[in-house]
Amino acid sequence: MNELNPERLVAFANRLADASGGVIRPYFRSGIVVDIKGDGSPVTKADQEAETVIRALIAQEFPEHGIWGEEHGRARPDAAYEWVVDPIDGTKAFLCGAALFGTLIALCENGRPILGILDQPIQKERWIGMKGRGTTFNGERVRAKPPVPLERAILCSTTPEMFRDWKAPKHARLAARSAFTRWGVDCYAAGMIANGYVDLMADALLKPWDYLALVPIVEEAGGVVTDWDGAPLTVRSGETFLAGANPAIHAAALALLKE
Repeated sequence: MNELNPERLVAFANRLADASGGVIRPYFRSGIVVDIKGDGSPVTKADQEAETVIRALIAQEFPEHGIWGEEHGRARPDAAYEWVVDPIDGTKAFLCGAALFGTLIALCENGRPILGILDQPIQKERWIGMKGRGTTFNGERVRAKPPVPLERAILCSTTPEMFRDWKAPKHARLAARSAFTRWGVDCYAAGMIANGYVDLMADALLKPWDYLALVPIVEEAGGVVTDWDGAPLTVRSGETFLAGANPAIHAAALALLKE
């Protein structure tokens, strides 16, 4: 990140979130038409148009950077810096009229996320995490929770449908040891970790655009993020995601998932 000014990046992150939010808000609770993609997941004009706006701004500001978006594919994948975008993470929540979705934008340096944006455009809530500079929520620094015993930990996961085959008993073991599991929060759960309300988030069947933006947000608030094997998340990572509010709770959860 030597040639990238941090203040410039934060200002640009806010521009991206402002622009995407301006596209998304008019479509929310509007009866928008839904299409089904080849993988069975829903997509709308809001997803597609928000990503188009984000990509156009990135191409204008940083033409040498790569861009990888859920809806419009990957460009310049060999670039040292690559933006990874999910215009609406939680499209099903969006379609249900529930403001638990978010726009996710990550900037990766040599494959590792160094900047993450989680924007909830309806509630006008925005998290920005930058490597070495902390996490902010609507411009104010936030910190995740201190350690608690696993039996008192709040776990968030998106849907039981994520945990098939070998993942099902692992997640069930973690859920059984936690205080309770809150389902259906999507990426919003990572914001709640950063703000100090949630202890753990465990998901699977994910793609890099689903989680890379969340890594700096959680880690710069004091948490830890890895896959279920304990490896750091990069553009080459697989489908599993584990975020903990602090190293202790993350280690306790990871030990159960690795059994």
